[in-house]
Amino acid sequence: MPIENEIHEKLVTLLNEKKYSEFMREIDEYNPVDAAEFLTLLESERLPAVFRLLKKDTAADVFAELDVELQEEIIKAMTDRELSRIIEDLFVDDAVDMLEEMPANVVKRIMKNASPETRQMINKFLNYSEDSAGSVMTAEYIAVRANMTVSQSLEYIRRTGVDKETVYIVYVTNTRRVLEGTFELKELIFASPDTLIEEIMESDPVSVTTTDDREAVASLISKYDLLALPVVDKENRLVGIVTVDDALDVIEEETTEDIEKMAAILPNDKPYMRTGIFETWKKRIPWLLLLMISATFTSTIITFYESAISASGLIILTAFMPMLMDTGGNAGGQASVTVIRSLSLGDIQLGDFLKILWKEFRVSLLCSATMAIATFAKVMLIDRMYTYENGFMIALVVSLTLGCAIIVAKVVGSMLPILAKRIGLDPAVMASPFITTIVDALTLVIYFQLISRILNVY
Repeated sequence: MPIENEIHEKLVTLLNEKKYSEFMREIDEYNPVDAAEFLTLLESERLPAVFRLLKKDTAADVFAELDVELQEEIIKAMTDRELSRIIEDLFVDDAVDMLEEMPANVVKRIMKNASPETRQMINKFLNYSEDSAGSVMTAEYIAVRANMTVSQSLEYIRRTGVDKETVYIVYVTNTRRVLEGTFELKELIFASPDTLIEEIMESDPVSVTTTDDREAVASLISKYDLLALPVVDKENRLVGIVTVDDALDVIEEETTEDIEKMAAILPNDKPYMRTGIFETWKKRIPWLLLLMISATFTSTIITFYESAISASGLIILTAFMPMLMDTGGNAGGQASVTVIRSLSLGDIQLGDFLKILWKEFRVSLLCSATMAIATFAKVMLIDRMYTYENGFMIALVVSLTLGCAIIVAKVVGSMLPILAKRIGLDPAVMASPFITTIVDALTLVIYFQLISRILNVY
């Protein structure tokens, strides 16, 4: 049940009237995500005291849903005993995510108050690469033996499953923790009590290693509609699982990062309203400077042909340059975004280079012909080129330039992301802003070359 405005006001009223028991009963009915949202709206000085009112069973779940800034505020107000209890109740992956964002002094205090077992597990997870499956997996899973019966497995799950992140998927390992199979809890419920696990388990399940890219892991979970994906080491020993909620977080983060790169912004892991002005400036200015410098080629091309156009008296030709460059940039952006997204989803591979080039070339021919005809009509009728002495030829040059620009733009826009992927760069950096700069320069070269040859302007 989400916490809406009237419910929020009711909870605040209970706090103001110091009806803490009633407040605890009320907020305990809500999902941890919604409870965390309520805490987010409280004044910072009131937050730690209200957090202490939460029941022990739900406090860790709510804490895991809070932003790292609020987590830090609560930790600073906690006693060592309270901090120890929270750390022990958190799932390891949630604890690791929090520690990666905390200042060093806070991390030191947290680790000091963690149990030796928890500290060892956290350190193990922190050693994994940030973009690997190991960094997003959790060690809270259920594993049984293949020679156990259904009744034995159910009893084992009842005893150990309370503190696990998920019980819907059960894993089968041998005495060396080597992954042998997996099955869903519903299969256990409907099977005969004396049935052996080896009879209901699925052998050779889909799995990943701790070093696999986390985005690829999320894609596998999506592809096979899994609730969780087992993570194994080099010897195929089960070390953890990646759950679907963590996969969704990965997809959201990776998509946000791609969108920021495609908009020529350095990726930022903080929410917009929590990012300072100076920090936002630092994320945006490098690409703006790079694109400004690269746009120098465009101004150089214009300057090179400026005197010839001025001498010919056809200054009207300059009026069409913005339209030509914008259309070329838009065409290149369409192709690049499509290819970048397809690469991200795994719909296309690097080996599809020639197929993509051939498809985009044919698409560009159709777009080019359509836009060239429409542009010719627009220049002649709307821009009234029919009133000029060379109006027909000017319209011809503009429409031919637009057609050629679209072909070049779509080919460049589709090939650059693949080239970036080939040399190990993120294809998202080859998105609209970067491609637009390249296409602008190529469009102007085509335009002035056609002017020179068709209108005899030198």
